[in-house]
Amino acid sequence: MSQFGNFHDFCRDSTLPVCNLFYNGEKQCLLMGFKAGDGRVANLGSIILCVVAIIVSVLLLLLSQKKRAAVGRREMQIFLILYILVSLAEVFTVGGFLTNRTVLVWFTGIHLGAIAATAWVLLLNAIVGFQLVDDGTPLSVGLVAGSALAFFIGTAYVAVDTGFGEPGNFPVKDPDELKNYALYVLYLLFPLIAIVAFFFLEAFLVLRVLGEIMPMVRLGVSALFFVIGQIFNFIISVHLCDVSNGKIDGALFETLFTLLAVVTLWFFWSSITEDEWPDDDPMNPIISDSVYSP
Repeated sequence: MSQFGNFHDFCRDSTLPVCNLFYNGEKQCLLMGFKAGDGRVANLGSIILCVVAIIVSVLLLLLSQKKRAAVGRREMQIFLILYILVSLAEVFTVGGFLTNRTVLVWFTGIHLGAIAATAWVLLLNAIVGFQLVDDGTPLSVGLVAGSALAFFIGTAYVAVDTGFGEPGNFPVKDPDELKNYALYVLYLLFPLIAIVAFFFLEAFLVLRVLGEIMPMVRLGVSALFFVIGQIFNFIISVHLCDVSNGKIDGALFETLFTLLAVVTLWFFWSSITEDEWPDDDPMNPIISDSVYSP
């Protein structure tokens, strides 16, 4: 069985939003979660952490607004807004309480579209750091927001079309294998490539352009948090589900460590940029462009 494009093993062992689009319900360990009234909430921990992620991201948005001289401030805010959208959609796609399949497919489309757009904007944040285009200008913000919207709409369309099946353009042709090449690239491969490229570009910027070492600690910790979250989601998840008798699985910790990765990433970005303009002193008449901190 060819593994490229195949979600069968992932959906069998993990709680992934993309699995909502497939009718095959085979699970090695069924996540039961906790009772809530007359029903059950399969992933209560992830729901709570998603709400925490939204609150924390709003705070980071407000803190970013105060960093008037920071390189890529508007672009970082777009990234945070998209991460908020990812967290909000995750409440419905991974929470395990929606019973209406049509609603679930639409929320899944939003979730997957937001993931692809967020990964793309993260990569653009690294490119903005090299200031090929002046950051914060209508051109820069327009390119970032416009391209992110294109990724969002394109990925969401493929996801929704897959979820509703025939006569769509991207159906799962073999239910036993759950193969969908478009979603495999847009949901798994592209975000991974974009995130890895972001870390390499930022490492080059910090070490070669800025000539600093300490920011690399924050960048490295952020990368470590992200990797740990993926290990929980794709490898440890089924084992957690087994030992907890279906109460929790790796999705809970993936949400937690992704949040920690985003927060650490924000502090990394904050540490290499100026908080205020050099001319904030009223005695200084010189007006400066956005600058990195020395």
